[in-house]
Amino acid sequence: MTDTTISARGGVPERPSLDGLEETWARRWQSDGTYAFDRTKERSDVYAIDTPPPTVSGELHMGHVFSYTHTDAVARFQRMRGRTVFYPMGWDDNGLPTERRVQNVYGVRPDPALPYDRDWRPPAAPVDDAARKNPTAISRRNFIELCELLTVEDEKAFEALWRRLGLSVDWSLTYTTIGSAARAASQRAFLRNLARGEAYQAEAPTLWDVGFGTAVAQAELEDRERPGAYHRLRFTGPDGREVLIDTTRPELLPACVALVCHPDDERYADLVGAAARTPVFGVEVPVRAHPLADPAKGTGIAMVCTFGDLNDVTWWRELRLDTRVVIGRDGRLLPEPPAGVPAEPYAALAGQTVNGARRTLVELLADAGDLVGEPRPITHPVKFYERGDRPLEIVSTRQWYLRNGGRDADLRAELLARGRELRWVPEHMRHRYEHWVGGLTGDWLVSRQRFFGVPVPVWYRLDDTGEPDWSHPLTPDEATLPIDPSSEPPPGYEESQRGVPGGFTGDPDVLDTWATSSLTPQIVGGWESDPDLFARVFPMDLRPQGHDIIRTWLFATVARAHLEHGTLPWHTAVLSGWILDPDRKKMSKSKGNVVTPMALLEQNGSDAVRYWAANGKPGTDLAFDPAQVKVGRRLATKLLNASRFALGLGAADALRAAATQPLDTAMLAELSGVVATATTAFDGYDHTAALMATEAFFWRFCDDYIELVKERAYGTGPAADSARAALATALSVQLRLFAPVLPFVTEEVWSWWRYGSVHRAPWPTTYEVGRATQAPGDPELLRLAADALGQVRRAKSERKLSMKADVPLAEALGPAAVLDKLGTVADDLRAAGRIAKLDLLPDRTTELVIACAF
Repeated sequence: MTDTTISARGGVPERPSLDGLEETWARRWQSDGTYAFDRTKERSDVYAIDTPPPTVSGELHMGHVFSYTHTDAVARFQRMRGRTVFYPMGWDDNGLPTERRVQNVYGVRPDPALPYDRDWRPPAAPVDDAARKNPTAISRRNFIELCELLTVEDEKAFEALWRRLGLSVDWSLTYTTIGSAARAASQRAFLRNLARGEAYQAEAPTLWDVGFGTAVAQAELEDRERPGAYHRLRFTGPDGREVLIDTTRPELLPACVALVCHPDDERYADLVGAAARTPVFGVEVPVRAHPLADPAKGTGIAMVCTFGDLNDVTWWRELRLDTRVVIGRDGRLLPEPPAGVPAEPYAALAGQTVNGARRTLVELLADAGDLVGEPRPITHPVKFYERGDRPLEIVSTRQWYLRNGGRDADLRAELLARGRELRWVPEHMRHRYEHWVGGLTGDWLVSRQRFFGVPVPVWYRLDDTGEPDWSHPLTPDEATLPIDPSSEPPPGYEESQRGVPGGFTGDPDVLDTWATSSLTPQIVGGWESDPDLFARVFPMDLRPQGHDIIRTWLFATVARAHLEHGTLPWHTAVLSGWILDPDRKKMSKSKGNVVTPMALLEQNGSDAVRYWAANGKPGTDLAFDPAQVKVGRRLATKLLNASRFALGLGAADALRAAATQPLDTAMLAELSGVVATATTAFDGYDHTAALMATEAFFWRFCDDYIELVKERAYGTGPAADSARAALATALSVQLRLFAPVLPFVTEEVWSWWRYGSVHRAPWPTTYEVGRATQAPGDPELLRLAADALGQVRRAKSERKLSMKADVPLAEALGPAAVLDKLGTVADDLRAAGRIAKLDLLPDRTTELVIACAF
């Protein structure tokens, strides 16, 4: 793509306006292919971005606008630096958020036991609360079709907003995490993990969300403060000794398998190795010692239940305890007691919810005299799935895991080393990665008991009794991917053999959404499907993302690339902060303080909103400030008007002429420094510093330089030619400096007088600016002239005079060296200040003073 794509110059409009620029230029950029990726370029000429695909399960918010604007500024800068930018857009549309949205919008729930109904149609409009509380059961396939239908509509809305914001993505590269290419890549990677022994299946205690009905991974947990109560229970030790236990979960008493104390706790040293009996149920459990027990917590001795929390899992595993599971996948107590637990007292709990069982058991304890004192209210952290609304339980399930260093010291060390290879912006974010990897307690659980996701691509043989052979999964050929084991038979089998003894069964689970999203560089880069493209873009240059998903998206992507390719997936990671409300609280839907962007974009213009976003540095939180958006609007408006004024002076025809006058060369010398500062800042992914330097110069250019030079520029001769040449160079350079942040207004102004798109024009250089002058300029000279003009303006303002009022006499006092400099621009100062006579009086004062006589 060259700088001649947009072939015509539009000329300067009589009344330039920001209104309508978004629609005009978004349409023009698309039709002209302004941001199209050139796949003929060598890898060294490519700048590849692994764009975060937003979750398509609701509305985009200001946090999205914030971070995606940062990425777009980088893309635009790199494109102007001569790189062909690989900038795709993805939609993360599989997984639990989409399922929950479909269930809420249409009032349905998936039931795998139901047959597919090709005539079923969803409600024509979103349903009411009553329908949501009593959802209609539909088949798995019908449910998936409904998910696909809704995500397509959501994606259209998202794309419209991104185009409105001016993201310079190549829309021909759009992908979805549930699309055919993504499913094939995700399944291919999983099968290769399986072949190398990195993916494995295990029956183990699993964190379980009873609302969503699925397992969740360690990376998806969050602690939420919830009210609770400590209950003191009386266990019976040897010789009738009283052993008191404090617990917040008395309903798990029938799941108790041991009591545990610290090895150094002398209070219970004589109990270790003996046994105690549980209240109500009278089950004998061993007393064991373990260093994880906290002597200062409660009574210092705890009951181990299978399973109440992650400590229970650790104790159960390391002490090799029995298993007594009482909570099912639906969050209710199982209908039958575990082995060794008497049926009569358990019957009162069977089938109850956790809260109901807790109340019942507390009553049973009180009746038996084994509840000591009253429950003591507390507030404590409870583990939740980050998208869930009910506390997690721990149940024993068979799941697929992917090795991630949680149980392998060598792999952990390798992944830590990968983190040190990566360039982090800001650098301190690397410590979050290292803290996460160093604190992993287990491998990555990648299977989910849901529907709208990438199917786990394996089947199992059924023996003569119809039991699956879990240890020898059947796998497809990679050439057949993507596949769905629930509707396709494995190689060598017929569909009629599904579910019958001697036949097969498909794995019913899907892969965690992160198991697919962790492969976004491979998916969009054409891994195995387009080797030529993959060689040009992988490893990619940039991963932009939020700092809160380092533990999930960033780490998982590093792990997958390390295992499959033996390399990092990208060279640099830029982490964005959070958007805060005006009270500096994080915006979130649950708090009701989210601002949605479309109305703001329509009211203020996209450049104004982008300006606000660009004021946030990488890794730093930014408060949403409508006043800052208005500042951006004023800046864009000033850019329109100042450009129109400069071009009205004839600057367009003087672009390649040289500036000769001292004030002109001084202005260009200062601009050269701004170019150097902005370039260095962008190279360091500091778009904020680049914008600040450019904006500060622009206002000096408008308020000082143009005011000082405009009288001369209206004239004729060499001095006027110099002014117009300087104006032309300054305008051309500043438009390009602003272009990454303010793409619409800069493109509009560029089209008035230049060919091609500003976004395909070369990034300005100090050499280019220096070439526009016949001699080096002195940046201090412009500041000196601006100071002098400012004093003249203040003198008029203090006398309540118009800025156009004449000044019969002005005296300039100050050090001789300063006045010598001022003398070189005296003509411009007299014209701008409307000074009839200007006297220079050296060495009368230590600083420059302009005294005006009226």
